[in-house]
Order: sequence, then structure tokens, then C-alpha cells
Amino acid sequence: MELYMDPKASPRDRAADLLGRMTLREKTGQLTQRLYGFACYERQGEEIVLSEEFRRETERYGGLGALYGLYRADPWSGKDFSTGLDGVLAPRARNQVQRYVLEHSRLGIPVLMTSECPHGHQGLDGYLLPVNLAVGASWAPKLLEEAAAVCGRQLRELGVDLALASALDILRDPRWGRSEECFGEDPLLASAFAAAVVRGIRSQGVDVCVKHFCAQGETTGGVNASAARIGERELREIHLPAAKAAAAAGAAAFMAAYNEIDGVYCHANPWLLRDLLRGEFGFEGLVVSDGVAIDQLDAVTGDRLASGALALEAGVDLGLWDTAFGRLEEAAARGLASEARIDEAAGRVLELKFRRGLFEEPFVPESSCWQGYTPESHPQAKRLAEEGMTLLKNAGNLLPLDRTKPLRILLTGPGADDLYGQLGDYTPPVRPEAGVTFRQGLERWLERAGSPAELTFRTGCRRFAPSPELLAQAERAAREADVIVAVLGGSSSRFNGGTFQDNGALADQETASMDCGENVDAALLRLPGDQLELLRRLRGAGKPVATFLIQGRPYEMEEIDACSDALFCCFYPGLTGGEAAAKLLFGDLAPAGRLPVSLPDRAGQLPVYYNYKDSYQGMRYYDAPRPRYPFGWGLTYTRFAYALASAPEEGDLSLAFTVRNAGERTACAVPQLYLHRSQGAATSRVRALCAFSKTELAPGQEKALRLDIPRESLTQWDARGRTILPLGKIQWFLRDGGEDLLQGEFFVKGAE
Repeated sequence: MELYMDPKASPRDRAADLLGRMTLREKTGQLTQRLYGFACYERQGEEIVLSEEFRRETERYGGLGALYGLYRADPWSGKDFSTGLDGVLAPRARNQVQRYVLEHSRLGIPVLMTSECPHGHQGLDGYLLPVNLAVGASWAPKLLEEAAAVCGRQLRELGVDLALASALDILRDPRWGRSEECFGEDPLLASAFAAAVVRGIRSQGVDVCVKHFCAQGETTGGVNASAARIGERELREIHLPAAKAAAAAGAAAFMAAYNEIDGVYCHANPWLLRDLLRGEFGFEGLVVSDGVAIDQLDAVTGDRLASGALALEAGVDLGLWDTAFGRLEEAAARGLASEARIDEAAGRVLELKFRRGLFEEPFVPESSCWQGYTPESHPQAKRLAEEGMTLLKNAGNLLPLDRTKPLRILLTGPGADDLYGQLGDYTPPVRPEAGVTFRQGLERWLERAGSPAELTFRTGCRRFAPSPELLAQAERAAREADVIVAVLGGSSSRFNGGTFQDNGALADQETASMDCGENVDAALLRLPGDQLELLRRLRGAGKPVATFLIQGRPYEMEEIDACSDALFCCFYPGLTGGEAAAKLLFGDLAPAGRLPVSLPDRAGQLPVYYNYKDSYQGMRYYDAPRPRYPFGWGLTYTRFAYALASAPEEGDLSLAFTVRNAGERTACAVPQLYLHRSQGAATSRVRALCAFSKTELAPGQEKALRLDIPRESLTQWDARGRTILPLGKIQWFLRDGGEDLLQGEFFVKGAE
């Protein structure tokens, strides 16, 4: 028996043996992922017919390295419940693809199946989570790990080998349309969630490709895929920690980012992909390209063959939708690409296939059991929605509403009855009964509670288009109400029109109804359409207004805040957002979210992230002196009392304290420990989060907590490019809800 067919041999040895038996064209085929999986089949009733393009590609290379997005369903792919894969058809199509590849591979090499999982499975009946920014607001990485495990189980049953998970982008400019894909503006918070999503999906036997590597969230002016004009220090302090955490958690692949860093594209950056990721982080898995990104290197090379060779030699192992990697055989013949590097990359692809057991078990059971993953059967997604909604303001303790009073409640706003507006970008079609809008959530809650309150609904305005008649209707209804609930915000939904580029990004904003999402960047951060005018008119009615903002990015908050008595920030909360809002509105739950990103008064203040350098005084504009709501802000329906037990010192880098619920409602405290280095080898951050926890306390309950300060949070990258622990004074601040509660300082002796 050939060594590569021996399951007792190591995956690496099997891959090396198989490589020695392959032609250069077959090796090149292992590095290609050119096909759009959703375009590789046509559904004809209950039959699946494989496309001619798929057959030609498989036969050309004697197999396929990987196939992207067989299950993907959305307006770009053109797949829905009539044309896409649901029920038993999903695993059946997967097996049909795998069978054809094996039958047309001289050496019997199976194909690797990759699938989008940016906030849940992007396929029909996929288990969907709130978007990353909403998850970041939960400050609950353990809960995300549990939710990601549910996603992993569903993907495993579908036969997915590699889940593509957004986990690495740090939100530094909210004008960027992909803000919703970030866990927030802070590297430590993002790192905790990045590691959690990798661990969760991996726990179910599915490997994870994390994206995007690296600094894509830095941007130039918030423009998608634009240059990150930063140096290595900023890269290391802000953008690399999440990548390092994902690698340590066991990520099997990293997807390179579209952007350049200091003039060098990530896909053409050997220092980033080889020296740092592999050499420094010890990563041994795959580096995957983003969609058609290798072809875009033509802007540097002017030659498609040279672009493929450039990416390959820089460290990219597996392409995505590009044409350049499919021509690596030609590039090698021209001396542009080395066969040794092709062997290295192909060996990694094969090793992953062996490690996953695809040679022994290339097929999956054909059943529809994978469809049973819903928020009702697996409530982790529901809990993330509940814990991520963040109360910013509650003047006069307007909330929670008194459930015993016969209140006349006006529910209005374009987000109040729009399910897709709650879901974010990278969302598949969903069944109408699968989710709960805000209107449905309030109606169902009132009915179940037998409340004497009376609910009236008025749309108020369209989300994007002028709507004077709707404004007038809402204004009249507001005068008759006791309290007004306004559900405002934007949408990343692709289901309302739009055309798309080859990589799936929005191409034509004029025909779309989106104000956030991939390629939907904004110069202004204003509520779209007539929504501010609606809020002004509601305020003018003289009734208390509780505003819920459904959003994929921060908005300008000055006027929204002024027109609202109570204010919730709800980054796209997912399918059950309406249910969560009703519970919070009437006090079944106390708000538990804290902001993962600072919210500006005006776009002209940007950047407003909290952790700027202490070499200057941030937010000094005389006409907008501070962000409206800073990172970590969040109110609840109770009070917490903190007391110091022991302060950190050189011998014991931990903070011990007690927290007591001094109110009358069960709620979550989220203590956050920040540091500022007063002395060191380089400029410090004015504040830098170094530890946090989240704990629920009943009324009167007290808990003793301890936050450990990681040694690396005290280190600095000095002027000579070394990571050192300099001596000096460290200030610490314990915060919750956006205010300092305890503070002090300690001294570090330092070490080289």
C-alpha cells in the first residue's frame, strides 16, 4: 500500500508521499479555488445537476483543491429556497460534488469544502448569530464560544471542512461599511472573541479560516480595502493581537486582507505572511487569498502570471476566485514561481485533507437533521442578542415601562417591522417565521403578559426615501400616545436591490437600500432618509421617547441623543432582536451590554476611539470636545457598588475587589481594568484595556472578583524594534458603564 493511503501514517508524511506522485498541473490544481460553488450546480426539482464549468475545471487539473460556497445563498449567489440547497439536497449535493472530483482524480484526492460563517452559516436554514459588533457589545466571549459550537455542529453535518469566520478586523473608523464585522475598537476585547469563535467551531470538528489578515479595519478615510497608513508599532499594538490569539486557539487558515500596509499589499507581503505569521506566531496552516485579490496585484506587476507568482512567493497557499493561481504552471515555466514553493503550498493543502480524514471518509450522511438549529432549540444566539443590546441613556428612569399601567404605546420607525434589517450583511434568505421583528416582539409580549397597555404601530417613514405622508401619520399618532418607541437605523440587507462585484461586494449603491455592508462606506454617519425628521417630530409631540437604534456602524449621536429620553444601541441583533427588545423594554431583562466602540457626536470628530496615544490630547475640538458615548459605556436598571480588596503590585499583578448589586433588579456587572504607563520606552495609550469580566448579581448579592494583569500588557515595543518590559509607574483604572470606579498605581521594576 502506498504511504499516502496508510491512515496510520502522519498527515505530513502522507502529504509528502502524495506530492512525489503528482504532476505540476495536479499540484497547481490543489492551490486553486477559482469556482463559485453556488454556480457549480443547478437544482431541478429534487435533482442536482453539476455545471459544465465545474466538470471542465475538475478534469483540467485532475481534481480540485477546494470549493468555496456550495451552500451559499443570498441575492449575489442567486440562491433561495426554490433554487438553493435545503433539506437532504444539501448534503446530497456535497456528496455528488465530492464523488465527481474523486472519480476524475488520478490519485483519488478529495476536494476541501469551504463555507462562509461570518456570523453563522450563510446558507438556507443556517444558524445565524448577531453580527460581530453586537456580539462585541455582549462582552461575553464564553457565550460566543458556545454559539460558535452550534454553528460548528451544523457545518459538520453539512460536510463543511473549513469555515470562513470574520474575526480579525479592528474597528478604527466607523465610516467603513464593514464595521459590523468587527468585534470592536479594542485589541484585547477582539482577541477574546476571535479565540472564542475559533475554539467553538473547532470543538465540533470543523476547521476555521479567520479573516482578514491584517489591519483592514484601519482604512484610509473609512474606504473599503484602502491603505493602512500605519507603522509596525501600531500594527503590533492594535491589529495583530487578535490574529495571534486566533492562531493560538488553533485556526487552520488565515485569509489575507485586500488592503496594503505602508505601501505593500497583504497578499504580496512576505514579512507579514511568512516572517511574522509563520516565524513569530508559529502558524503552520494555510494562508488563503481573499476573493480575486491575487488578480488585483496586477496593479503592481502589470502581469497576471507575475501576480500569481508574487502572491505565492509572499506566502499565499490557496487562491479564491482568481485566475492567476490557476496559471502557476505557466508562471513556473517562465521562471516567475518556484516549484519548491508550489510543493510547499500544495503540501499544506493535502496535509489538511489528510488531517481531516477526507481520504478515509470523503462523504457525509444524507439527511436533513442539519436544519434543526434554531434560536429556540439552541438559545445561544438569542442570549447574545439579549446581552448585546446596550442602554445608553435612561432619563428619569423611563425604562423599564410599567407593565401594570394601561399605557398607550406608539411603535414607529422603519426598523420596527423589518426582519432583514436586523440581520446584517452576509445573510441568507430566511423563512418568515424564523425571526421576530420589534413589532412582533412587542405584540407577543403584551399578549402573553396580559398587559393593559395598548400598542399602535405607524411606519413613520421609509428607511431611505422621502415619506411626508408617513411622517404626518406618525406625528398625529404621537400626540395621542403616552410613550413612544422609535425603532430607527440602517440596513446591510442585500434583499432590497443592488448589483454586486465579482467578489460579492456591492457595486451600485444607487439601486440598493443599504447604508452599511461590504463596499458601503459613508462620509457621513447620519441616520438615512427622513429618520431624524421623524425623531424631531416625535420629540415635538411632548411625549417621552424611547429610541432603539438598529445599526451596523456608529451614527452621529448628538441630535439622536437630544431627541430621546431613553436610548438603546442595537447593532444588528439577529433573528430574535424583537423578542430581546420587548424583554428589555418591560423589564423582564436588565440591559447587560457595554459599547465595544465609541460613538461620536459628529463625523468630524473621527477618530474617537478611546485608546489614542498620550503624545497628544485627543478630542480637543472646541465644537465637539468628546465622543457622546465612550468605549465600555452601558447602563442597566440597577446600581453596583465596587470596593477595593487589594491593589496590583510588582509581586502580584492582580486587582481584587468586590461588587454588590445595590438595586432592586438582577443585572450584569462588567468590570473593566485599564492601564496607562506613565514611564516607558515609547509613547503609551491614554487607556488600554487589559482585563474584564462579566457577572450576574441578584439584588443585594455581593461577589468577590479578581482581574489578573497579563504581563504582556506591561510590555512595549521600543525604538529598536524589541519587545521589552521597561521600568516605570503604571496607573490602573477600574471602570464599568463608562466611569472610573476605583483607581491607583503601581511600579514595575522592568526587565529586558
